[in-house]
Amino acid sequence: QPQFADEYIDEIFEHLKETEFNFTINPLYMKTQFDINEKMRAILIDWLVEVHLKFKLLQETLFLTVNLIDRYLNKKTIMRNKLQLVGVSAMLIACKYEEIYAPEVRDFVYITDKAYTKQEIFAMEVDILRILDYNVTVCSSFRYLEVFNRYLKMDEKAIMFCSYLLELFLVEYKMIKYNPSLLAASTIYITLKITKQDDVKKITELIGYSEDLLKHINLALEIDVT
Repeated sequence: QPQFADEYIDEIFEHLKETEFNFTINPLYMKTQFDINEKMRAILIDWLVEVHLKFKLLQETLFLTVNLIDRYLNKKTIMRNKLQLVGVSAMLIACKYEEIYAPEVRDFVYITDKAYTKQEIFAMEVDILRILDYNVTVCSSFRYLEVFNRYLKMDEKAIMFCSYLLELFLVEYKMIKYNPSLLAASTIYITLKITKQDDVKKITELIGYSEDLLKHINLALEIDVT
């Protein structure tokens, strides 16, 4: 498919590696939040996954949504009654960025059972963009998975399983401390080990992460692939 631009994949990969750490998130940012906690974040993201499914959005939209939420909360303290507002406003931004036909603001008003008005969502959208200095473009773990697979050529079932694991990572606050390429690599490592394929060395050679480090990520999720 032309949109994958395989002839530029090496240059794309190099660019991603160079820019990966441009927008890092403090993995301890919750300590600066006084009215919300990790569990509330998990509940919000779990709900957003349902919204994402209901609206039939692209996978990358979900990953960008969570990234925007974490980057915003990393820089601004909020009250718990505004957390859902942050979530839907971040998803609205992500939809405008990723989707061809994005849901309208009234759809987000409806999905929150009219807990927030259109004006409140618009105001939060502006505040998120302002706090993030209008930097929306980031490379998510899902995008890294796509790039890695241009090299590895895994089958559809393997990619679906990797995507499933990456979505689980989104809910887990403790996974923020790992950079996107490492998370993507760890899902590929888990998948190759479970399916008993002999391609584990390919991923370690491709991205430069050791097998020991990839095993460490698995242990963080309590996944045993030995």
